[in-house]
Amino acid sequence: MGFFRRLLLTGTVFCAVLAGAASARAESMDDLAPYKMIRSLQFVQDTVVLGDHSAMEMQRFLLSTIDERLRTADSAIFDDPRNVDAALVYAMSGGNPETLELLIKKDIAGHFDSRLTDALRGYLGGRGTQSVKSLAEIFPEYKRSKVGPYLALVSANSVIRKDPKLALSYFDWARLVAPGTIVEEAALRRSIYIASESGWIDKSMTYANRYARRYLRSPYASQFADLFVKLAVDHFGSVKEEDILEILSFMDVPRQREVYLRMARLAAISGKNKLAVLAAERAQMLAGEGESLPKALADLYSGLASVPSSDVAAAMDTIIAIPDDQLSPKDRALKAAARAVAEEVLRTPQASAAQQTTDKADKPVEAENASYEGLNEAEMADRAMDPQARGEETPVAAAEPEQGKKEQQEPQEKAGIDPAFDTFVSSGRSKLDEIDALLKGEGS
Repeated sequence: MGFFRRLLLTGTVFCAVLAGAASARAESMDDLAPYKMIRSLQFVQDTVVLGDHSAMEMQRFLLSTIDERLRTADSAIFDDPRNVDAALVYAMSGGNPETLELLIKKDIAGHFDSRLTDALRGYLGGRGTQSVKSLAEIFPEYKRSKVGPYLALVSANSVIRKDPKLALSYFDWARLVAPGTIVEEAALRRSIYIASESGWIDKSMTYANRYARRYLRSPYASQFADLFVKLAVDHFGSVKEEDILEILSFMDVPRQREVYLRMARLAAISGKNKLAVLAAERAQMLAGEGESLPKALADLYSGLASVPSSDVAAAMDTIIAIPDDQLSPKDRALKAAARAVAEEVLRTPQASAAQQTTDKADKPVEAENASYEGLNEAEMADRAMDPQARGEETPVAAAEPEQGKKEQQEPQEKAGIDPAFDTFVSSGRSKLDEIDALLKGEGS
């Protein structure tokens, strides 16, 4: 029942906004207060993050309409503080930063707090770090005002790198005072990132759980999926399998499958083979009848993870069997890299030339040993001591050239100790260099 009431209310508001906007255009919008337009914008934005993507076009329409209204408004309209707040909320809600600049230039009466506008101008102009101190000083004063939740988001974004703990406190405040809104959605999504990067895994999982319960239908949910996949892969071990299953349980089957495939891919690339195989198996289980693409991707990521295992031959067969036309260019590159590694692992090095030479050199020794057969111990001793009996010239004359020959042969044997093995290693290194270059281009 609540859904239908909300749907009816949304339709009513849309009609009212459209009718009001049409009437306002006919009357040059002189009688339409900016704060009323901002209320409509906030409602539409909240509706979007709750899952009504059809409202996104209305959001764009309202932003452009409010922009025009603010630019053409008489300065006296800002005698009402609600319109001042509306202009600030507009600037922090994806509005045109140049409009705020224009309003500040026209503000002869001092309706706008210069401390706040200067900090916002720095932040919106890409100079967020320069606004940190001023925003920290201003926020306590404005935290309970209409602009408080938006200012909390801006303040948090400006200190994320320098003070992640403070940033989380700003985001927590924004969620507290604006539940069920686009402000809470943004605060939760960014809190997951901060907590994960700071190593606060329990906090990050708590934020992820709350997001999954509330905002999976948001158009920004794909960003959440990327954050969650990275969190699960980077901290697998601290993040338990049951924790992953709990969060994904709030998703429908197609979304679960998509997240598992993303997780399997990133885990395989990152060397988290256990998680890669687990996620790939889950994705395969969720594949519907006749859906070949999810199965092909799951086979690829599972095979990639299995290459370092003892079952590399089976992994090789699985990888080769995956049709290239079912893979994206990046996944085809991954398949080629995995196949190259598997082939190098399975290839048997050939016997070296040095080894073959050694084998041949051993044969005369065996023949010489055989020539001693049938001699008694005394005769064997005499023959061993007598170089002429062995067909040699003299011990000294024979020793010198043999020693020199040995010294000449040793460097050659060291230089080419095993050409086949050396070629094998060089080829493997080349393949690994290619794969490293490929994986450096991968973002998760």
